[in-house]
Amino acid sequence: MVEVLPSILSADFARLGEEIARVEKAGVSMLHVDVMDGHFVPNLTLGPPVVQSIRKITRLTLDVHLMITDPDRYAPIFIEAGAGMVSVHQEVCPHLDRTLRMIQSEGALAGVVLNPSTPVSTLDEVLDVADYVLIMSVNPGFGGQRFLPNSLKKVRELDARRRSLRRHLPIEIDGGVGLDNIGEIARAGVDWVVAGSSVFRSADPESAVKNLQQAAREATALSA
Repeated sequence: MVEVLPSILSADFARLGEEIARVEKAGVSMLHVDVMDGHFVPNLTLGPPVVQSIRKITRLTLDVHLMITDPDRYAPIFIEAGAGMVSVHQEVCPHLDRTLRMIQSEGALAGVVLNPSTPVSTLDEVLDVADYVLIMSVNPGFGGQRFLPNSLKKVRELDARRRSLRRHLPIEIDGGVGLDNIGEIARAGVDWVVAGSSVFRSADPESAVKNLQQAAREATALSA
């Protein structure tokens, strides 16, 4: 079943506890947390103290996406702050195998992220190590961008690879997801869908999550 991960990048940080409580009512199990350093991507977001604060107010698994140039240094700090899942970009990890294993040794699930211009083939040597793969369907750095259709080609390619390896390797997608495309996304083979603007910038985040979940279920049921 496709799961929706609300992305707090689009939430109202002045009412973050309330915002998280609203999506909890929709039955989600994970929250997506975008960390940006102003170097790898042209934006700055939040640090470990915010993750630590979120950890105190929710039992949801925190999926921390590190869009930073030095994930080896900071991943353990975010895990200590409460991250249960940490994903790092292939593009900034010269020793990706070691980085993923380090995250796992610190007690978190280790994910690897691909930018829109990075081919799936760059992960061939770590697909047996990573716990999940995140496909960026926008160029990372800002919320509210339009979905890049080519990302679905990458999802299908990755889905074929995990099937050939007979691995349970969840595929996550992030960027530009809404009711207009979540059906196609689900049919392509995505397991976890990150949704920011379409959830937190709606009038009713709880209903927005439920509507996305329902649309994904209906799409996969029709293709079964």
